[in-house]
Amino acid sequence: MSVEKASAFLSGALKQRRIADALNAFKAGDFSPAELATALEQRKQGMNSERLAKIYISQSAAPEHGAQGALGGIPISIKDLFDVKGEQTRAGSKVLNSAPAASEDAPSVARLREAGAWFTGRTNMTEFAFSGLGLNPHYGSPENPFDASLITGGSTSGGAASIADGLALGTLGSDTGGSLRIPAAFCGIVGFKPSQASVPGDAAFPLSPSLDCVGPMGASVDCCARLWSVLSQTEVSDADSGDRKLRLAIPAGALIDNLEAPVAAAFEQAVELLRQQGHQIETLAFDSVDQVYAINQAGGLVVPEAIAIHKERLEAQGEEYDPFVRDRLQGGLELPAWVYAQRLLPRGKLQQQFAAESSGFDAVILPTVPILPPAIATLEKDAAAFHAANRMALHNTNVFNYLDASAISLPWQPQQAKLPIGLMLGRPQGEDLALLALARRIEALIETSIG
Repeated sequence: MSVEKASAFLSGALKQRRIADALNAFKAGDFSPAELATALEQRKQGMNSERLAKIYISQSAAPEHGAQGALGGIPISIKDLFDVKGEQTRAGSKVLNSAPAASEDAPSVARLREAGAWFTGRTNMTEFAFSGLGLNPHYGSPENPFDASLITGGSTSGGAASIADGLALGTLGSDTGGSLRIPAAFCGIVGFKPSQASVPGDAAFPLSPSLDCVGPMGASVDCCARLWSVLSQTEVSDADSGDRKLRLAIPAGALIDNLEAPVAAAFEQAVELLRQQGHQIETLAFDSVDQVYAINQAGGLVVPEAIAIHKERLEAQGEEYDPFVRDRLQGGLELPAWVYAQRLLPRGKLQQQFAAESSGFDAVILPTVPILPPAIATLEKDAAAFHAANRMALHNTNVFNYLDASAISLPWQPQQAKLPIGLMLGRPQGEDLALLALARRIEALIETSIG
C-alpha cells in the first residue's frame, strides 16, 4: 500500500511533490524512502522508453541502506557534466566516450550524497552546456512536459524534464548563461542561479570559467533553497520576506522591449497582479544592465573561454561534435585577445554599479525568457533558426551571469495560457539568502492567484 501512496505522490501535481512533502511523508509513515525509490523505478518502467532515454543518459539504482540527513531519501538527478565517483562524465557528448571514470565525487555531488540524497541518474544536456535550447543530436532532445514537440530549454534540459515528469524531486545543474533558469521557465519549475562563489564548481566540466555557476532546480523555491543550503553549506530560513509592500524594478530597454506577444501579455498580468496587491513596480533605466547587454550582444565571454578549453579536442575530434556547438566554438578561433579583454575588464565595475542601481529595490523582475519554447523539429533542421532561437533564449538570463547576480526563475502560467513563462527575480552578487526569501513570498502570491 505504501508503494501505491508513493506512486500517487510522484504522479501528483508538481506543487504537491516538493522535497518538503516527501520528507513529511517519510516522517508520517505514509511511505518510506525505499518505497519512494520503488515507485520511481516503476514510474520509469511505465514511461515511454524513447522519452525516458532522452531524459537520462544513464540511470542509477537507489541505495539499499537507510536514508539520513537533510535530504535523506530524496531522489536527485545529476547533470552529466558533474563527476560522480565510478561514473564517466561525458558532458552530453560523444567526444568524451573514452574518458576514464571519475575517481571522486565533485564537491557538489559529495555534499548532496552526505545529506542523504540518492542519485536517480545522469541527465541529458546540451553538448558541453553550449546552448540555451537543450537539443542533443547524440542522445536525443528531451521533450517539453507541456507539449512533446517543443524544446525543454537548456543546457540543463534533462534535469528540468526529470522534475517535470516526476522522475526526481530536484536536480543538480549548472548555469553559465541561463542553463538553470531557461529550462525552468519552459518546463514550469523553479531554477536558481546563486552567486558563483557560493557553491564550488570543481570537477564539473567547464564551459566558461568566468561565468560557470552550480545550482539547483526543483518544484518550488523551498526545494531550491533546501538544495542550495546543502550545496553552499549555508543555513537557510524558511521564512518569507515579511508582509511589507515590495518595491520591484523592471529594467527599461532591450530586456523588456523584445518580448513575444504571449510572453509580454503573461508578464503584464503578473505585474498587474502584484500591483493590485499593493506592491510598487517601477520601470527605469539600469545603465549597468544596458552595458552588459551590449557586451553580450557583441559576443560576450563564453565563446573565447570555451574555445580555449576545446581547441585541441576540436582539431582532433571536430567531426564528433554537435555541428551547432562546433560552429559556435569555431567562432572564437580568430578572436583577438584585446577584444576578449575589452569585454572582461569592465566586469567588476559593472557588478558594483548594478548593486548601486538596485539599492532601494527588493529585486529586479523580468520575464526569464522573451520567447515561448520553439519546436524541436524546426531547430534541428535549420541552423539559422537554431542560432536565432538560441540568442533569444539567452537574451535576458546571460546579463545576470556577467553581473554574477543572484537570480531565480519562478513559473507563471495564467489560467488561459497553454504554456508557462518564467518570472526572473535578480539581486546583486552575494545576496542569495535575501533573494530566496523574496522568491518564497512572490511564489506564494502568484500561486494564490491561480489556485
